[in-house]
Amino acid sequence: MGKLDPSRNQLLAETRRHFFARCSVGIGRIALASLMSKELMLSAERAPLLSPLAPKPPHFPARVKSVIYLYMAGGPSQFELFDDKPGLRKLDGQPIPPSLLEGRRFAFMNETLRNPILYAPRRKFQQYGQSGKWVSECLPYLSQVVDDLAFINTVAVENPNHGPAAIFANTGSPQFGRPSMGSWVTYGIGSESLDLPGFVVLLSGRYAPPGTPNTWLSGLLPTAHQGVRLLSGSVPIPDLPSPPGVSSQLQSETIETIKDLNLKRLANTGDPEIATRIASYEMAYRMQTSGPELVDLSKEGPATLGLYGAEPGAKSFANNCLLARRLVERGVRFVQLYHSSWDSHGGPEETLTHDFDRLCLETDRASAALVLDLKQRGLLDETLVIWGGEFGRSPMGEFKDASVGRNHHIEAFPMWFAGGGVKRGQTIGQTDEIGFSPVADRVDIHDIHATVLHLLGLDHKRLTFRSQGRDFRLTDVSGHVIQKLLA
Repeated sequence: MGKLDPSRNQLLAETRRHFFARCSVGIGRIALASLMSKELMLSAERAPLLSPLAPKPPHFPARVKSVIYLYMAGGPSQFELFDDKPGLRKLDGQPIPPSLLEGRRFAFMNETLRNPILYAPRRKFQQYGQSGKWVSECLPYLSQVVDDLAFINTVAVENPNHGPAAIFANTGSPQFGRPSMGSWVTYGIGSESLDLPGFVVLLSGRYAPPGTPNTWLSGLLPTAHQGVRLLSGSVPIPDLPSPPGVSSQLQSETIETIKDLNLKRLANTGDPEIATRIASYEMAYRMQTSGPELVDLSKEGPATLGLYGAEPGAKSFANNCLLARRLVERGVRFVQLYHSSWDSHGGPEETLTHDFDRLCLETDRASAALVLDLKQRGLLDETLVIWGGEFGRSPMGEFKDASVGRNHHIEAFPMWFAGGGVKRGQTIGQTDEIGFSPVADRVDIHDIHATVLHLLGLDHKRLTFRSQGRDFRLTDVSGHVIQKLLA
């Protein structure tokens, strides 16, 4: 056999990827042409229209524009906050009926089953507002706004361990790699903010929350939709300011050059991650101005700072609540505040006494202030505020080192909601006499997710993303809108 000519050798070296990349009607060019016009491809000035976070129309008219999720990492005890159980008080110190434990899943199973003693809360409870909601003495501020809130007492999850439960509560799956709720929201309807990320994360508390940062990543969605963590202080993102010696003009010209190169590559491949890269460069450039202005709480009046208990420059849940209000004012679609750690097992640092009281002091005033402030500014009707953790606590006590705590409990725990589209002043769901199991209106996390999307104008069954040969969605294959929650 004779030698192959050079052109034949080149043909044999071609791969399918090379063919499609070079083909004049390749997949990349076809996909790109469906997203933008020829003018847009050639015009760097119109490149912001490429932003994957550009606002998109919802499936139907929305009730709210944005979400603030106050996530209490670690699982707050409902028995010390909202769920006063006279039956539990009567049975205090007695063994729990063994039949209730059969087939149930607990963290630290051996300890739970070795000493299953019922433990009634030692806090005083009182009814508040026209709704008559029972609230403990741990929440003196939130008790004053209960008529603006709607409670669900019977939320249930599948896993009793922090990491998987936290990921499940935020992504709808206990598996790593699924998009968070905030990511699905910005994927579905984008963001109205040009100078800030569409999905912002703020952290406070002594420890890193369980499951993070997997609870705010974009998973299989384009990375433009993952949460962006902002820090306290004058620099909300590390390395955001320009380095010494780099002028504004030089930086602008550099970004424009990089954008032109990325646009050419985008035209060749149609890869959405390149559009994300373009948007990220431009967002970072704009945030050099918008970021420091956002976190400068000194511009807020003394009355507002006093309402939240916020202190400019401090790292606190109060400051983060005030930042959340400022973020939604600027069009940010989804803001999630994490505060840790509510893991009250008992022991040196996790008791239901001193440590639990400290957590309530850190969060109660600011949570109530956020609702009041949004309401006073006319923003509550277009904002959904959510409060909750990854699970609740058991009615049995955990006795360690002369202290007391409670184990994880996945059967029923509370969440509260405030804002547009929510029927305020009501409590949904009822548990048995000791607060162990739901007896009416059990609610799954997928139901919570479906309802949040519904209030934003999104049908949870239609909001899908195809990956690995199948369509994924936040609510997996379940989820129902909680009609009782809606106004």
